[in-house]
Amino acid sequence: MPPTKSCEVAVVFFCLFLIVNCKFLTLDHIQPKVGDEEQARAVSGLLRRLLGNRSTEFIVSVNRSLSNDSLDVCELRSAKNNKIVATGSTGVALASGIYNYLKYFCNCHVSWSGNQLAVPSPLPQLNDVLRINTPHRFRYYQNVCTVSYSFVWWDWPRWEKEIDWMALNGINLPLAFTGQEALWQEVYRALGLNESELEEFFSGPAFLAWNRMANMDKFGGPLPQSWHVNQLYLQFKILERMRAFGMIPVLPAFSGNVPRGILRLYPKANVTRLGPWAHFNCSFSCSYILDPRDPLFLQIGTLYLSEVVKQFGTDHIYNTDTFNEMTPPSSDPTYLSAVSRSVFASMTAVDPNAIWLMQGWLFFSDQTFWKPPQIQALLHGVPLGRMIVLDLFAEADPVFTYTESFYGQPFIWCMLNNFGGNNGFFGTIESINSGPFKALHFPNSTLVGIGMTPEGIEQNPVIYELMSELAWRKEPVNLAKWVSLYAVRRYGGMNDNLTAAWKLLFTSVYNCTIAGYVNHNHSPLVRRPSFRMRTDLWYDPAELFEAWRLFMEAAPSFMSKETFQYDLVDVTRQVLQVLTSSFYQDIADAFANKKMPELLTVGGVLVYDLLPELNRLLSSNQNFLLGTWLERAQSKALNEREAQLYDMNARNQVTLWGPSGEILDYANKQWGGLIEDYYAQRWGLFVQMLVECLDRGLPYKQDTFNQAVFQVEQGFIYNGRKYPTKPQGDTYEIAHRIFLKYYPQAMKRLQQMDKWKKTLPSPPSHDCPSASANRYCPDIY
Repeated sequence: MPPTKSCEVAVVFFCLFLIVNCKFLTLDHIQPKVGDEEQARAVSGLLRRLLGNRSTEFIVSVNRSLSNDSLDVCELRSAKNNKIVATGSTGVALASGIYNYLKYFCNCHVSWSGNQLAVPSPLPQLNDVLRINTPHRFRYYQNVCTVSYSFVWWDWPRWEKEIDWMALNGINLPLAFTGQEALWQEVYRALGLNESELEEFFSGPAFLAWNRMANMDKFGGPLPQSWHVNQLYLQFKILERMRAFGMIPVLPAFSGNVPRGILRLYPKANVTRLGPWAHFNCSFSCSYILDPRDPLFLQIGTLYLSEVVKQFGTDHIYNTDTFNEMTPPSSDPTYLSAVSRSVFASMTAVDPNAIWLMQGWLFFSDQTFWKPPQIQALLHGVPLGRMIVLDLFAEADPVFTYTESFYGQPFIWCMLNNFGGNNGFFGTIESINSGPFKALHFPNSTLVGIGMTPEGIEQNPVIYELMSELAWRKEPVNLAKWVSLYAVRRYGGMNDNLTAAWKLLFTSVYNCTIAGYVNHNHSPLVRRPSFRMRTDLWYDPAELFEAWRLFMEAAPSFMSKETFQYDLVDVTRQVLQVLTSSFYQDIADAFANKKMPELLTVGGVLVYDLLPELNRLLSSNQNFLLGTWLERAQSKALNEREAQLYDMNARNQVTLWGPSGEILDYANKQWGGLIEDYYAQRWGLFVQMLVECLDRGLPYKQDTFNQAVFQVEQGFIYNGRKYPTKPQGDTYEIAHRIFLKYYPQAMKRLQQMDKWKKTLPSPPSHDCPSASANRYCPDIY
């Protein structure tokens, strides 16, 4: 029987539906905004900044037709006059391909902690065309917290350096959240909110990440008008440069977080006040959330996104996160689908081509609530292909494995690796070396990229170099071989001791294999002293100590390299961190056994030698200075009042994290100046109180100590001291002196430390019902 006319029409419409939706399912409509020539010019500029006059030895071009499937590719070949001709499908592909050549043919290296750019002359020849391509459509970068823990005080030169680093490492999907408060200010003013209502809504600069996520408000504020102007200026430059490389910046959208003043203007609005977040009370928490199903949500969401697109342009991908570390009011799948449908509608009302990028952290952080029906309902409120989910902590607990690849929505496999921007060696190299490939070959996989989502950066550069390189690999790397070549690149030459040292680090401290382990530095060094502190290790400290010895042996020949200077400080810092745990155990044992001489001896060594030596070591390197963090903060100020506000924000974030230590030491740092005036002062007070208790025959009371030490902690925030912004002292002399004193101690203490590996505790769980909340639980004091 021949088909009817209506059937033919239906078939045509169905085909058109498939064509339109296939575009979204493949995300092919997401393309660089600028042309090939402009992207090539951006890469030429990068090479000039990186290589100076040697940049002219690279002939670069961008030709998007080099790729026929939206997957980036770069081709390099040798030309006459010892030049390299490089062509990429995008500016990012071109920069990444050239960096691959610089790494593997020139033994060069670029990192946050220094560069090693002894480029051979002439440039090494390529015998054939070198083709470098990626199986991943997107290479994502940033966590919504990174903007506060790392980027908050940056100026344009630092941003320029970071965007160069992104391009070299293949990042094409970066978060671009700077300056959004200026737009919110305009939107809320247009709606009728007054200045006092805005001032009580925005937090201070160092805490804006959590203000945006509806976790907190007001604390550290009010935001000066000059802040908004400065951040807008930065955002315009950031977006221009990102797009010049062919990147796709991810812009912010509306999540439902509103100022309290909205209730004055719209008393009938469906607004829910949340409970307290972390350990804050409602003075600075208990945010107001507008129900996405309320018509006002669409009104505010479209007003805001219209302003975003007007000011910043668009690349069609937007981020917003509903229910971040907060439990939805209902677990009804119908409700959850309606919520995500409404949030997405506020995007498509402004941009019909919108894609919602959502952090998948909520599914990990509150697994009691987010069961398969709830997850599927939230995800399926958005058409398939119109949402990209970040599997945020996939190296430790991949969500895609128990959600059937996010029930059909595209996702990005991400390595989180760092919480709070803490210092301290950490990595999960076996997991990150295999995880992306497992995701790629997962049944019915919807993987569209891999990403790096650290809460803070500028530590553990080896992990980020490995992770970014894996985006261009077809299979896992040989880790021993890879790290051996890394050592050559990082220091500009082969050295057996350094190769051996890095292999030891890769098999120990950088290879945490404990399921779900959260890298949040709980070392007694950087935590408020008590008798309930964690000393567990996931690695054998003997391998760390041997790596230290090998570094010290190699030091005389490599001290001219800034990368080596950094690593010598960093490995020595890690050793002293471990030794602090051992001294803490001795202090606890001496007090428990009422041995005053031992308590005085071990406490005295820790407080009056080890910690001062650590402070001197850190102060000898530009990358470990408290003064730099504070100077950058104060540089944003136009007057003394603003300088004091920014200084308080900067100091509070890395110490008390709240007015009364609500998230105490979460963002701990090991910096010269901070060791001396914060951590060492606490330990001195702790030992002093223990000595007094033994001397008087009194029991130790933690509450009494907490009250006293809080005065020390708060005093640091307001001490007004200026800290050095330039390195002081000779790194090698200081490290060598520490080695001579503490290496024998370290070897003697190995037997004690061996017990720590066998007693790995779970994180404290008082008042902490979820995995997410555990991150904010202080050690039990």
